[in-house]
Amino acid sequence: MNVLQGLSRIAHQSLRRNLCSSLVRRSSTYESDGKTSVTILNKEADAGLMINSYSQFGFRLNNDMVVIGPMAIFSRTVLSWNVESHEDINDESLSLFCAIEPKIDVLVVGIGDHTITPAFSKKIIDFMKRYKINVEVLGTEQACSTFNFLNAENRVVAAALIPPMTMRVNEDDLMQKQISISKSFEVSDK
Repeated sequence: MNVLQGLSRIAHQSLRRNLCSSLVRRSSTYESDGKTSVTILNKEADAGLMINSYSQFGFRLNNDMVVIGPMAIFSRTVLSWNVESHEDINDESLSLFCAIEPKIDVLVVGIGDHTITPAFSKKIIDFMKRYKINVEVLGTEQACSTFNFLNAENRVVAAALIPPMTMRVNEDDLMQKQISISKSFEVSDK
C-alpha cells in the first residue's frame, strides 16, 4: 500500500513539474495552520499576468503557464480556485478575494458559458459590496478580456474564472484551420 502511495505521489509531482515547467517558485513556508505560499515568476516583470487563451480544460497565461480547471488570477499571482461549476460560487468561495492585501478594486467573475441570471449576479454583488469591492459577473470569454484590459491599466484587479463547457467556433477559427491543413500538404522546392 505504501509503495502505491509513493508511486502516486511521484507521478503527481512529475505532472505538476511538467505543467508548471519552472515558471513557479514554491516556498514551503508553513505557518501554524499549514498555509503554503506560492510565487509566480512572470517573464516580463512590468506586464503582469494576462490570459492568452482558454479551453474546456483550463487557461494558458502570457508566461506559457497552463492552469487546469477554475482559477483565481491576480495581477502577479494565479491560484487554483476550488469550485466545480457556477453553482459552487458562494460566500465561502469568494472569501479569498476579500482577505487579500492590497485590497482589490474590481473582481471579475467568469461563470463559463452558463446564462447569467439577475438573482445569481445579485447574490455575488451583495456579498462583495459588504467588502467595498466592485464586481462584474460575465461569461468566461468576456471575463478574460475584461481582466486583461483592467490589468493592463495597472488596476488592482482579480478574476475568478471557470472554463466553459463548450467552445464557440467562428469563421476566423475555421479559416485558420483550413490554412494549417493546406500548408501541411505543401511541398517545399528546396
